[in-house]
Amino acid sequence: MLNEFFRSFQADSPGYLFMWALLVMFIWMAALAIERFIVVWIRANVNARRFMVEIRKMVQAGDFKKAIGLCRAAGQRALPRVVMAGLQEAQRHELIDYRAVQNAVDEATLEIIPELQRRTPYLATIGNVATLTGLMGTIFGLIISFRAAGGAGAGTGELAQGISVAMMTTLSGLMVAIPAILAHSLITQKTNQIIEEIDEHAVKLIHLLTGGA
Repeated sequence: MLNEFFRSFQADSPGYLFMWALLVMFIWMAALAIERFIVVWIRANVNARRFMVEIRKMVQAGDFKKAIGLCRAAGQRALPRVVMAGLQEAQRHELIDYRAVQNAVDEATLEIIPELQRRTPYLATIGNVATLTGLMGTIFGLIISFRAAGGAGAGTGELAQGISVAMMTTLSGLMVAIPAILAHSLITQKTNQIIEEIDEHAVKLIHLLTGGA
């Protein structure tokens, strides 16, 4: 099975172009999925409730400097960056302005959301294109098989070769498409969760800073 699979990449195999195209898609998909998992699940993710409990304690104690330091210590995590923008704006003024804090939080949110969503849609595109490419290879292999079956004096070799092309390209297309669609679903779900946490806790932060004004 494996020998036949690797042999389908050789130039003497009729469907080798489809196989190489699918291999390129697989490499692209894998690199993209790994990069997005690192960004969304590791760099941007934070335990929102635990983080906001600490921020609330510091803000209620009037220690904005320590709260901002906690946000900076979180690095590139999404929620702390939004919270820090609101805290920094609140720290600049003796009397905290609701609209100014809201604008600072909204600006930070609008910067972060595209970073979270960047390149993720490509995973769904790769999944769809890989499926269609595998289907093209399947049809190509069936054409070879039907031509061999209908040819006068044709042997079983070409017929078997066409069936092999059809099956291998179908299998390869699914091997690319299934992980791509699964990765897209998981990353999108986590991204949406982070965005929802930002929306929820940004509103709570504004109310905390402005006393519910």
